Amino acid sequence: MVNLESIYQHMDALTPQTRADPLPAGLIDAVEATARLRISRATLYAYVSRGLIRSVVKPDDPRAHLYAAADIAMLARRKTRMRRPAAAAATALDWGLPVLETRIARIENGRLSYRGADATTLAETQSFEQVCRRLWDAGRADPFKGVHFDPGSASGWTRMAARVRSWPATDRAMALLSLILDADRDGKAPFHTAARLVLMIATAAAGTALDPRLPLHRALAKAWDRPKAADAIRRALILSADHELNVSTFAVRVVASSGASLTASLLAGLAALSGPRHGGATLRAAKMIAAMSRSGGVEAVLRDLIKRDVPIPGFGHPLYPDGDPRAEALLPHIGTAPLVRDAATAIHNATGQHPTIDLALVGVELGQRLPPGAALALFAIGRTSGWIAHALEQQANQTLIRPRARFVADEPPIGTS
Repeated sequence: MVNLESIYQHMDALTPQTRADPLPAGLIDAVEATARLRISRATLYAYVSRGLIRSVVKPDDPRAHLYAAADIAMLARRKTRMRRPAAAAATALDWGLPVLETRIARIENGRLSYRGADATTLAETQSFEQVCRRLWDAGRADPFKGVHFDPGSASGWTRMAARVRSWPATDRAMALLSLILDADRDGKAPFHTAARLVLMIATAAAGTALDPRLPLHRALAKAWDRPKAADAIRRALILSADHELNVSTFAVRVVASSGASLTASLLAGLAALSGPRHGGATLRAAKMIAAMSRSGGVEAVLRDLIKRDVPIPGFGHPLYPDGDPRAEALLPHIGTAPLVRDAATAIHNATGQHPTIDLALVGVELGQRLPPGAALALFAIGRTSGWIAHALEQQANQTLIRPRARFVADEPPIGTS
């Protein structure tokens, strides 16, 4: 049992700058909300009625309301950018204004959808292959029909696979995928090529050959000798499939916009995903849970994280102030992983932060007794589907992604005194 009281007492001893705000969902009153936005009460109520700011009834005064600070902060940033176009452009690449149009994924009102269908609903009812077909807009055709990948057919694959067996899933996939840069020059239909690339990356990330007779989630469960984990794996793949214009997907689209091959574009996605601030977040979350296991529980590690005022791995997503729906959908299916569940509850109670899909993927790895690093492997395999969708969409646009940079001088220009 986590002693939250001792954690709260420790938080009370911190300075205001390092203390986590215990107010659920970051709620503020109307006085503070109007002051931050520099608007009238009438305008505040108009924003609420238009769905731009969420509000709840104040618990101790049913005549008053509290307002979501995250929504107000976002509106404040938008107002600043509208007044200063240069500022808008400068911040557009950092959780800022949309910079590309897409018909693939949408994040709105705390929900994620794939071409108009709620991702969590798809995870309840669809196979990963069906979700790939939806993301790729492949129509009724089954891109995976008759498609398989034999790692023995790729020159040097077996030898390289032995060398990189201990590498993280993303690095292993990059090393092996680089052996088959001509994968989409085989004359096959684009969607069949896409399906084959998914199977290639799945084989590389999983670190073992897959049974071509089985759906991918069951093939992975069989390869890892955990047949009962198949449903959790299926859900994890679907919920990881796409997430709009994240770091790796943007990298994929930039490369695809140059006219590079689909395989080369996927290598860019894998490279971006390997970073500790993106896909590597699953590895950091796994290390945190391992530290909790060594210390005998959540409390000591959580107290240390709060004291050091560092981001808590697997918690808090800027796009989901009220909770990551992917984590909410996946956590009930992770299996026996009590420490992950304890961490999800204790950290939310102590900081107000909600678990993200990174923690849920770690939960699947631990709860289903999958090999170490399987959480990142599942993320990489699932996200391949979305990368392919975005690469195909960008190629169809036939536009080059080439933003401008604003030069900042460190010294006077040449020719001045």
